[in-house]
Amino acid sequence: MTYQNLRIEKADNGITTLLLARAEKHNAMNAQMMDELVAAAEELDNCEQTRAIILAADGETFCAGGDLKWMQAQAEKDRIGKMQEANRLAGMLKRLDNMKKPLIARVHGPAYGGGVGILSVCDLVVAADNTKFALTETRLGLIPATIGTYVVRRLGEGHARQVFMNARPFGAERAHHLGLVSLVTTPEDLHAVTQKEAEAYLNCAPGAVADAKALCQNLARMPVEDQIDYTANALADRWETTEAQAGISAFFAKETPPWRK
Repeated sequence: MTYQNLRIEKADNGITTLLLARAEKHNAMNAQMMDELVAAAEELDNCEQTRAIILAADGETFCAGGDLKWMQAQAEKDRIGKMQEANRLAGMLKRLDNMKKPLIARVHGPAYGGGVGILSVCDLVVAADNTKFALTETRLGLIPATIGTYVVRRLGEGHARQVFMNARPFGAERAHHLGLVSLVTTPEDLHAVTQKEAEAYLNCAPGAVADAKALCQNLARMPVEDQIDYTANALADRWETTEAQAGISAFFAKETPPWRK
């Protein structure tokens, strides 16, 4: 597929970089970009070459949130039309959240509104220490509703309440304290630190990584009383995979497993 608002760079080592490529619009999301992100998630999930994905952005801004023209078009729609566009954004976030591959964000510039939503569905977020974040919806008389499912899950209600309502920008260290950002580093070290985090997955069995991610998501969203049977079945399923058999055999034989390069 040809992308107009994204760029995909695949490296030989299995780390693929997915870049938001609307630098002239501060990587603000319009309907086309959302649809392209869904398509890119599908493509990279099905790409055997790709073992881990770094989500980054062109230009000085990571993501300014919703594109102003897209938001203006929403304002002119009837209630059904507004809900359809909200569901477009929700569907994009859900697809990124459900990716089988590790998704690591590399944040070098401001991330506002929907940009915070995107970060909330990443497995790990590495941010430069001069980055700014904000949920700015209330300045427009709106609320961070569609992204809220993922932001509240990421931050927890107590932390989310601190940033949901006042629209005040906050820095990378505060974002780290809130749980939005995983690691904070200097702008000069941002690429190297993110690359190191992505490379860690190359030592792991790709199928096991996907199953471990699904396990984490399901346990977080499942009633406690259902977890024992679920985890027992999940582990038994994993033991029976050829990948696990190869990994255990390599361990006892003191050999390198087939997925390590």
